Amino acid sequence: EVHLVESGGGVVQPGGSLKLSCVTSGFTFSRYDMSWFRQAPGKGPEWVSAIKESNGPRYYANSVKGRFTIDRDDAKDTLYLQMNTLKPEDTARYYCARAGGTPGGFRENTTYDYWGQGTQVSVTS
Repeated sequence: EVHLVESGGGVVQPGGSLKLSCVTSGFTFSRYDMSWFRQAPGKGPEWVSAIKESNGPRYYANSVKGRFTIDRDDAKDTLYLQMNTLKPEDTARYYCARAGGTPGGFRENTTYDYWGQGTQVSVTS
């Protein structure tokens, strides 16, 4: 059975940093592209970042480019998101997702077949 479990969220001041983790199980992690999404209250899901299988190329939304870094450790079946210079507008619940759905762009929800339960990030002074 496939599982994705996020952790690492919390409350941080503007300008601070957090590192999110997504521990996976039940599938061969290295063979899948993976993404991070986020959803703020009252808004739809927003794609944040993606990394290709086997530690391949990385992609970022313009809103986080230069501040966030996606990474993966295929030996640990774990996906990461290092978030620096956090802003209040980064406040959201962050989810990892496996790109095992209908092949398409990283921003399309249908590209993903499994999601974690999310971890809350709050950026506030």
